[in-house]
Amino acid sequence: MVKVRQDAWSHEDDLLLAETVLRHIREGSTQLNAFEEVGDKLNRTSAACGFRWNAEVREKYDNAIDLAKRQRKEKKRANAVKTTKTRQPVIPVMQTANDEEEPAQTMDETSITMDTVIRYLKQVKKDYYASNQSKLSLEQMQKENAMLKEHVSNLEKKLESTEKQFATVQEDYQVFMQIMDRARKMTVLDDQGTIQSPAFRMDKNGNLQQVANGTNQ
Repeated sequence: MVKVRQDAWSHEDDLLLAETVLRHIREGSTQLNAFEEVGDKLNRTSAACGFRWNAEVREKYDNAIDLAKRQRKEKKRANAVKTTKTRQPVIPVMQTANDEEEPAQTMDETSITMDTVIRYLKQVKKDYYASNQSKLSLEQMQKENAMLKEHVSNLEKKLESTEKQFATVQEDYQVFMQIMDRARKMTVLDDQGTIQSPAFRMDKNGNLQQVANGTNQ
């Protein structure tokens, strides 16, 4: 029977669509399977059912969807517990002529299961030590980073002090050069490059009087 599209959706159609989708979610099936089931019942395409669900119906059943998902998880958990309880421990037995192949297969399956558990535990242990090693490395790097920051801070302080001292030395040097320049200008040199010292003579009262350079008294 060819499916045709019907534009009008009744309240009963929406209700059937919602109940079917929620049931498939609880049972661990997919929404696509639910759309196909509803399409078969309502003579619609699964695409039309999916569009109707996503566009109009889904938002009205958010809480019901969450509940259905929780029920699906609980069902899976219950099935897993049930499977674990019903699983009987495998006990190696002596092979006989009648059951030669069956015990060998059971023992092989047990060995594979134990190996898988052992590999898993080894990997967990390896990841644990790797995590601790990474944590220790991170702490060491943080300590080294703090020490480097402190060292850089000390160097910056020393550099600032050195710059201040250098500025002071420059100022002292400039003052010294100015004094030397003034002293040089105050010194009078003759043509031969000798310093002309002022001449003095003593008068009859015993007082010194400066006389002109080069004058013999």
